[in-house]
Amino acid sequence: MPKRVWLLIIGMLVNVTGNSFLWPLTTIYMHDHLGKSLSLAGLVLMGNAGAAVIGNLLGGALFDKFGGYKSIMSGIIITILALSGLTLWHEFSPFVVFYTIIGFSGGIVFPSMYAMVGTVWPEGGRKAFNAIYLAQNVGVAIGPAMAGILAAYSFDYIFGANLAMYILFFFIALFGFKSMSISPLSHTSVINEGKKIRKRAPFNALMIVSAGYFLCWVGYVQWQSTISAYTQEIGITLTQYSFLWTLNGFLIVAGQPFIRPIMKRIEDNIKQQLIIGILIMMVSYVVVAFAQDFSMFIVAMAILTVGEMFVWPAVPALANQLAPKGREGFYQGIVNSVATGGRMVGPLLGGVMVDVYGMPALFVLVTVLVAIAIITSLLYDRPLKKEQAEQLQEKYS
Repeated sequence: MPKRVWLLIIGMLVNVTGNSFLWPLTTIYMHDHLGKSLSLAGLVLMGNAGAAVIGNLLGGALFDKFGGYKSIMSGIIITILALSGLTLWHEFSPFVVFYTIIGFSGGIVFPSMYAMVGTVWPEGGRKAFNAIYLAQNVGVAIGPAMAGILAAYSFDYIFGANLAMYILFFFIALFGFKSMSISPLSHTSVINEGKKIRKRAPFNALMIVSAGYFLCWVGYVQWQSTISAYTQEIGITLTQYSFLWTLNGFLIVAGQPFIRPIMKRIEDNIKQQLIIGILIMMVSYVVVAFAQDFSMFIVAMAILTVGEMFVWPAVPALANQLAPKGREGFYQGIVNSVATGGRMVGPLLGGVMVDVYGMPALFVLVTVLVAIAIITSLLYDRPLKKEQAEQLQEKYS
């Protein structure tokens, strides 16, 4: 693996570790410490994710126009400023403002990181994106575990630790990413680019698979919002809940040797990767629907983790395959914004469902949504096949 990829891996690890101090505990902080309802907490998470969607699209466009270094540094600097404010003022109103800004600035960083790894190691294929995915999940393993310990003393420590990690990320990017800056090709705005390519088969294929990706994230984000609050209600401690995310990150890293033989067989078939992963994720929601003790939540999280190991790296890898030359950032921006959109809608939808109909209704809804994602995974390549058929027809006519 090239040295430049290792630098990106380290940067992503530090970035996600910092993020992971805060996001798993946001709903718990708002519900238990600020006394807000799950629906209101869902609205705040929705605002954070909505800002991140804008950041994702902007980050992808900035990558195509200015290169990865400048786009990533701009996102980091804005995040540091917002986290400095959040560390000092985290009552409800300032919390909402700073948390929304953090969503926007963090959204700028992620598509640039994915686009950069695909650019600096194009021959790596899925391995390049899987490496970044692994770095994310090591961060997810470390962050919540440390956050749970810190939160047991005071939530104030969470905000300070998040800020410290982002300052470290700033110096890693400052000294490590500048040499990776790629000279951007001619650039058009996101709106013009959308008009230009929306009728093309690769873009249509990406939109279809992104619809399923969105639904998968709507379900997945329940673990960070409604399920996190539900665990507290049935007597599972904050430390135990944080451990579930540590388990998630640990299994993703430790499980690589076990899924590698399967991945080698289907490495070139992203459709199979998606379908297998989504089916496994469906099973996890059935298990968690009947979970009443911590051991069952561990089982459900373990199953969910296996499923995401197939799905999450596959979608950005597919986006990289479909992207026209010089538009890698734009395509990664779309994928990241779709995932963020799921994280935006999910907490609000889940909070309303639980407040009005209860947790059982939510689990039924999530299972149905994830089942629909299987259909989109089956159909996403139809525009590509149609275009190939039309090209063959023109060739021999």
